[in-house]
Amino acid sequence: MALNNFLKKILGNKAQRDLKEIEPIIEKIQAVYPEIKSLSNDDLRARTVALKERIQEFVAPEKNRIQELKNSIEETEIDLREKIYNEIDKLEKEITDKQEKILNDILPEAFSIMKETARRFAENDEIVVKANDFDRNLAAKHDFVSIEGDEAHYKNEWMAGGSMIKWDMVHYDVQLIGGVVLHQGKIAEMATGEGKTLVATLPVFLNALTGNGVHLVTVNDYLSKRDSEWMGPLFMFHGLSVDCIDKHRPNSEERRQAYLADITYGTNNEFGFDYLRDNMATSPMDLVQRKHHYAIVDEVDSVLIDDARTPLIISGPVPKGEDQLFETFRPTVERLVNAQKALATKYLTDARNLLKSENEKDREEGALALFRSYKGLPKNKALIKFLSEPGNKTILLKTEEYYMQENNRNMHIATDPLYFVIDEKNNSIELTDKGFDLLSETSEDPTFFVLPDVGSEIAELEKNHTLTPEEKQAQKDEILQNYSIKSERIHTVNQLLKAYTLFEKDVEYVVINNEVKIVDEQTGRIMEGRRYSDGLHQALEAKERVTVEAATQTFATITLQNYFRMYHKLAGMTGTAETEAGEFWDIYKLDVVVIPTNRPVIRKDMEDRVYKTKREKYAAVIDEIVRLMEEGRPVLVGTTSVEVSELLSRMLTGRKIKHNVLNAKQHQREAEIVAEAGRKGTITIATNMAGRGTDIKLTPEVREAGGLAIVGTERHESRRVDRQLRGRAGRQGDPGSSVFYVSLEDDLMRLFGSERISSVMDRLGFQEGEMIQHSMISRSIERAQKKVE
Repeated sequence: MALNNFLKKILGNKAQRDLKEIEPIIEKIQAVYPEIKSLSNDDLRARTVALKERIQEFVAPEKNRIQELKNSIEETEIDLREKIYNEIDKLEKEITDKQEKILNDILPEAFSIMKETARRFAENDEIVVKANDFDRNLAAKHDFVSIEGDEAHYKNEWMAGGSMIKWDMVHYDVQLIGGVVLHQGKIAEMATGEGKTLVATLPVFLNALTGNGVHLVTVNDYLSKRDSEWMGPLFMFHGLSVDCIDKHRPNSEERRQAYLADITYGTNNEFGFDYLRDNMATSPMDLVQRKHHYAIVDEVDSVLIDDARTPLIISGPVPKGEDQLFETFRPTVERLVNAQKALATKYLTDARNLLKSENEKDREEGALALFRSYKGLPKNKALIKFLSEPGNKTILLKTEEYYMQENNRNMHIATDPLYFVIDEKNNSIELTDKGFDLLSETSEDPTFFVLPDVGSEIAELEKNHTLTPEEKQAQKDEILQNYSIKSERIHTVNQLLKAYTLFEKDVEYVVINNEVKIVDEQTGRIMEGRRYSDGLHQALEAKERVTVEAATQTFATITLQNYFRMYHKLAGMTGTAETEAGEFWDIYKLDVVVIPTNRPVIRKDMEDRVYKTKREKYAAVIDEIVRLMEEGRPVLVGTTSVEVSELLSRMLTGRKIKHNVLNAKQHQREAEIVAEAGRKGTITIATNMAGRGTDIKLTPEVREAGGLAIVGTERHESRRVDRQLRGRAGRQGDPGSSVFYVSLEDDLMRLFGSERISSVMDRLGFQEGEMIQHSMISRSIERAQKKVE
């Protein structure tokens, strides 16, 4: 530790070293800027044309050579063509390397042009230039350009994300630093509210001058459409085409044109799915994408880490896909689940009574009953409440330790009386013999749900010399068919059990228009078109009694991780990447550079407030909302699920308090709700979808009152999601505050909270209705989040 501090003193920390490296480039931009500022509007645009020509001239010899080689292919013998193709590949790589070199040379001038364009749009209601064909085409499609005689008039107001905006931004020096980092193919970590969207305009403009295409990747279609409309006019002023793939149908000519634009906005999933569709195309005419050159990924931690392992899958129908057993076995599984519920409740009642006893043996039996109730139904609300009482969580953890020792040798003693065993941490369920017996009661065949031992049955068959080879083969086929029917049966039952015990409606999924839709736990948004694999989605449909869709098979699949590795240059920006810097380097070889804030952050981040039960916690949240509202401050209440956002909404409605709800069910009103969220006394309840990319503007009277107040109702499993929520307040030096409310019944605390937290609570004699606020508890919660990550 001392050595580290000593080295830091001599070398400076990584952030300081990174900034020192970039400083000379920023000085060059500042040196060129006065000259660019003195240009007329027409001359400013002419400089962009000159830069484009300079790039083309620099790589012209290689491009001409490639053209010659392509023309010679037809006359070349087939055996020798391989050599020509290799030479073309080599020349294309040379062109890319030379383009990077020339881009670094023209960077100060290109960044100055972009900054000056932003300044002119911010300071003038209208910019007049000599009209060219590009302007005339723009004027036909967009309201912000009009043609008067041979002049083009660019207004500084236009529609973006459903609302009218007036351009009012100019790049600060720290944003120039961010732009350089992105151009170098690194990740820029910029505090929330530092204008990442504006930062991206610099490297996007510079790299688009090559004509190779720049992709700007966002986490949802609201942001991709908003950002393309919001930033687009700055690029269009310089003759660069801008489009957004999310505005066009897949496989359409419009989508192909969107990829041919100089700058293309879109969501990570759509870029990935277009790549898969291109791989399934049967003719070159059906391809929409071109070479993957340069991508900037907004909210890079969400896209490249949280979503990266989830494969994108294009699936299609399978033969006999409708022949499914989910509805057939639903009554059987419901019977099984109800039997387990009754059993788990009985064990909990026994535990309550026995743990009060003075007798040591009774208390041991009580601890075992508590453990059985937990293994049988861990999400039982009565059990969660009981475990939040002093001492009970510790008893459960000690009992679990005892049965897990020696590689779970005695675990069967605890779990045999149950019908099935739930492992909530690993999301798995295992049927016990007692469970199989209950399932088989509904059938006359006692082995109806028992998998046969195929190996021994075939071995027995081989020993039987009385059968002809044909009869043996027929019996073998019968054994294998029997096995496959039974394994399908057991798989169906297992998935139904998961659907009934591990997946909650309005938490992991919602039902809208008789369809089961997945809610993304990171963003709180509905994942349109996504389905759980392996029959789980069909099981949820059966549980909710909506139409069970046919089974499907995978036609093409890729993970986002592999898709983004195909780009020649990849960069990203986010407010929260430092916690994952190691993973970014290991997987993508991406370096994280922390960019300083333009103004110091003055937001007050308070210690977590810990309560015993969810009921007390929510009551305290409502009291806090009322207190903040009376101070004249707007409040953003962050929740981790649709269910909780609706519960708080009901509680506020009960107290006749006006508020807005923003969750997966109400996402159409997102822009409108966010626009109002910074006004005096406005209360907005939001799932994590309000965390990323939404900019809450404050009125002057709100700044006076203390700024936006963030109230988190639960800690998310990922620290980054919590940091995103906190970052909604205190943007650009605004005042603000944030506090998280936690209860011992929350999923994070139940599953990953350490024994230490519960024992400290017990020692402090934690009473009903009391609240604890201590840095040690906040640190323990962070450790629990690290465990999950």
